[in-house]
Amino acid sequence: MDDPGSRPATIEDVAKLAGVSIATVSRALRSPEKVAESTRKKVTAAIARTGYTANAMAQNLRMQRSQMVLVLASAIADPNFAGILTGLEKAANDRGYGVLIGNTEGTTGLEQNYLRFLSTGMADGLILLTGHIPVAGEPQTPLTALPPIIATERPVDRADISYVGVDDVASAKMATEYLISLGHRRIVFISGGPADVRSDLRHSGYQKGLMESAVTLRDWRLEGDGSAESGRAAVERLFIKDDLPTAFFCFNDNTAIGVISALQMRGYRVPVDFSVLGFDDIPFANNFTPGLTTIRQPRQHIGEMAMSLLLDKLANRTLSVQTHLLHGDLIVRESCAGVRKDR
Repeated sequence: MDDPGSRPATIEDVAKLAGVSIATVSRALRSPEKVAESTRKKVTAAIARTGYTANAMAQNLRMQRSQMVLVLASAIADPNFAGILTGLEKAANDRGYGVLIGNTEGTTGLEQNYLRFLSTGMADGLILLTGHIPVAGEPQTPLTALPPIIATERPVDRADISYVGVDDVASAKMATEYLISLGHRRIVFISGGPADVRSDLRHSGYQKGLMESAVTLRDWRLEGDGSAESGRAAVERLFIKDDLPTAFFCFNDNTAIGVISALQMRGYRVPVDFSVLGFDDIPFANNFTPGLTTIRQPRQHIGEMAMSLLLDKLANRTLSVQTHLLHGDLIVRESCAGVRKDR
């Protein structure tokens, strides 16, 4: 091969370096999903070494593709976001795509700003972690007027949007059944925010666990907002009413940590006096005292599947709507135990 710095790299240079045909290189650029992963990696490496990247970008412009995906999240500080993003980027990189991240902070103005990436062709598709269609697409805009969209982490209330996430109902049912197996009969569910559909799904799973128990159990829900402070506030409300459970099942780990902190401030021991179970298995869950028993979300797998589904949709706009609910795992640590005999 000639000195790559002496002339623009060609597709022939890429094919020669990758050890594949010119047609294979072209296919890897135009329809990466139709090329084996090992071959795509060879072609990608050869493009980087030869400097053919600019040529590939020009081809994408001619095809009106940016090879970029926009990811919209309500808060990138959410402990679940990093794991999902790792999966999103891995699946995107494997197929020759990049990722743009939009942190909306729950504001419509920022959503509209980020949507310009789509309207100007800087991104080909959209991954939503916000739980709703961006403001420009509300309320029931036909999908033909929108780019391909996949929702993940939070379901979107539209039957025409594919979704990938943890099975909130089945996971919450499993958590409730675990507490019942330890002998708990007074289990309170501390919910998330009223606008968070995951909270209702997890409450539904909690109810299923109660209903399928061999004994009649109280459906006991206290409203929270998913923060540690709401967990502390829930404990205070229960003590004011002098109506106490033996176990707390919390919408997420942040809430559970708030519950444990409030109990400890009152001089109670977890799990000797009360059991507390969370949801998500955030990184801090195993570094808290006591270690938090919780439901682990397969975050990276969720991200990989969501991105793969979107890229498949980009390659074939006629693909049907799909819902993939992944299994959550019960992670048993030190925050749950059997009921004290005097309770």
